Formats: sequence, C-alpha cells, structure tokens
Amino acid sequence: MKSKILFISLGCDKNLVDTEMMLGTLVQRGYTITDDEAEASAVIVNTCCFINDAKQESINTLLEMAELRKSGDIRALIAAGCLAQRYQDEIQKEIPEVDAIVGTTAIDAIADALDEVLSGNSRNHLADINRAPVYAYHDNRRIVTTGGHYAYLKIAEGCDKHCSYCIIPKVRGSYRSIPVDSLVQEARRLVSFGAKEIILVAQETTRYGVDLYGEKRLPELLHRLCAIQGLYWVRILYCYPEEITDELIETIRSEQKVCNYLDIPVQHASDPVLKRMGRRTSRQELTDMIAKLRARIPDICLRTTLITGFPGETVEDHEELLSFVGQMAFDRLGVFTYSQEEDTPAALFDNQIDEEVKLDRQADIMELQQEIAFGKAQEMVGSVLTVMVEGKVPDEHAYVARSYKDAPNVDGYVFVQTGRELMTGDFVRVRITGSYEYDLIGEIEDEFTE
Repeated sequence: MKSKILFISLGCDKNLVDTEMMLGTLVQRGYTITDDEAEASAVIVNTCCFINDAKQESINTLLEMAELRKSGDIRALIAAGCLAQRYQDEIQKEIPEVDAIVGTTAIDAIADALDEVLSGNSRNHLADINRAPVYAYHDNRRIVTTGGHYAYLKIAEGCDKHCSYCIIPKVRGSYRSIPVDSLVQEARRLVSFGAKEIILVAQETTRYGVDLYGEKRLPELLHRLCAIQGLYWVRILYCYPEEITDELIETIRSEQKVCNYLDIPVQHASDPVLKRMGRRTSRQELTDMIAKLRARIPDICLRTTLITGFPGETVEDHEELLSFVGQMAFDRLGVFTYSQEEDTPAALFDNQIDEEVKLDRQADIMELQQEIAFGKAQEMVGSVLTVMVEGKVPDEHAYVARSYKDAPNVDGYVFVQTGRELMTGDFVRVRITGSYEYDLIGEIEDEFTE
C-alpha cells in the first residue's frame, strides 16, 4: 500500500483548484489522503505568495512541516504553488527539509515528484510558466474539497495586465484560457456528482477566450453552462471593470441561472493612484460602469477589493477613496494594505507609506463600509430570497445558508430558522426577519422550484 499524504492548501480559490487536481492525480497513483499528520508519511504544501501575509503563512507552514520531516515521522516534504515557483532556490537553501519543488504549471507532475522523493531520487518539477494550462478536466482526476454542493471552475490561468504592485504574471505566466468544451464537460461532471453552484474563477474572468478565439467568450461560456440540467447557480468572480461588455451585462441579466453578482476589484478611486498602479480605469469610468450595471440589473450585488497605502498615496487620495466608497455603496468590500512585493515596479516607487498609516487608512475605509453593509442588511428585512443550505447550526433548529449575494468564504450568511430537516445543497425560499451585522436571519417561506 502506498503512503498516506497530508495535503495543505493555502491561498486563493484558484490555488484550491490546483490542489484538487493534484489530489486526484495522487489518488489515481494509489496514494491515500489523510488530514491527520500523525498518520502521514508525506506532506505536500500548496503555497501562496500574493501578499506578505500570505507569503509568511506559507513560510511558517513549511517550517512547521520541516520540523516533522526532521523528526523522522515524515519521509517526504514537497512545496508546490506560487511561493515555491517564485522562491524555489531560497526555499531549498533555507529549508533543506523540503525534498522537492513543484511549480505552478507543473502540477500534473505531483505524483511523479512524490514517487521520486520516496524512492530517494528527488528532483524539482518546474515548467515554463507560459505553457498551456494543465487542467485535464476531461480525465476525471480532480477531487472536489468544497463539500460537493458547489465547486470552483478555473477558466483561465495567468494574467496580462501587469499592474505595478502585482507579482502574479511572474509566477503564473501570461493569460491562457481553457477551451470552452473542456470547461462545459467538467461542469457537467461536477453537476453529476452533486454540484448545484459553479463558481467561475481566474486571475481575470472577463477576458476569457481572447487568447484562444480572438474575442471574449465569457458570455458564450455562460450560456452553455446555463443549459446544464441540474445546475442552479453560476457565479462569476474577478471581473476587471474595463473588460465588462454590454453583451456580458445582458447575459447576466437574461440568464436565470447566472447570479446577479459581480466581483469587480477596482483597487482605488484616485486617478493619480490608479495610474501609478497601472490600472486601466479612471474614477469616472468606474462610476459610469457601476451605474450601468445597477441600471441594467437593479438587484445586482457588487463586491470589490481596494488597496490602501499605495506608494505616494496622499491624504487627499485617501479622502477621495473614502468619498468613492460612500458614493458607490458597494454591497461587499474588502481592503488590503499595500504589500511591497519585490520584483514589482511599485516596490521601487518613492514615497512608500508607513505601515501604521496603511492600517489607519484601512480602518477608515472598513468603518465606513461596515456602516454601509449593516444598513444594506437591515434593508433586506421583509424581502424573500432563494438560499442554498450550507449546513446545520449545532444544537439549534437553524441552518446556515447563502443567497445569490454571498460567495463562499468571503461574504455573509443567511441563518434559516426551521424545524424542518434540510440537507446541504437544498434550495429554499426564505423571508428575511432580521439582520446581525453582515448576516441575515430568516424563516422558510416555501420550497424552491427551479
């Protein structure tokens, strides 16, 4: 019998898809997956390095696993993913207990890498970061780790935007789309195994297809996914505002299964800051796009992310960002403090901002957004929403659920009070009776019908 593997996945949902593909490859090779480090004879860490906090988490995890490797209980330690791709030499110099590196575009070699380490012939597996995506969705090797009622579908790899603060193109390569037919086939397979919601992810979903077909094909992909019987929701994440077309807006508006939800990472609203960031929009263009979306899809839920404390950000820039947040009243909003990433242009910019100032500005924005979000939650009282059950609240006659306004792990929940027995993945109609901070409370109105 082959070894038991402890697999630790860090970072974003796109990284999670890589993890699921690697898990499937290992199981096909005969390995067993465990979540108990006492049982494991090998550990694989899929790392992240997007910002400093993520980088530090990955390093700390590798160091912790290295102690197990030194103890002799673990026979193999492999680092995969973005941090491994970016700092391969440094990792093996500073953490020699790491036996092998598997790069971001070599995840299909994970079983080979582990076989080699366990046989005493370890080597790194690093491929050209601009190679075609390695997602062989058609071969059924992916193991979904989200519970099965929803699943992420990575539709492209890499990015061509080259924002001045971002390291992603250097660790993930240029933008490469996965063919439509492959994605539809994988979505059908996920639905056949119980997925009710498919969540489209990429570094940028809005440019999907440009490299393969010479034009944006996200609307076509959405239409084809919506034709899958048994699929209830399709959710789109990571839409760059300058790439949102009228065709995409109309597709979201007209396709019943596409959630009226968009994640639009605008990053800032001050034109000088946007320009230094290498972004391709102005404040006015952002304002116009958001107004268009709300006019065409009145119940759309908009999520965004911002960066505060970017080099050279003045008090006036910060005040403009606060003004923008108040004016736009996003339904969902997250704020990162600027992370000075080496090998990015912004790392060398003058007027780097003190960490304390970054944190103060982040707190300013979140305080304002909290007021907006709590108010929006209160406004939902009395409305009726279709929600998908996520699980039961222990020892209570209540369930945790999500509405179309809520992406997993980043947004709020709807707590459904009922004595009825519900199953994870069930859809029910809920009348909202109250709110608590970002979350809603409701009672079952009636059964959901497709």
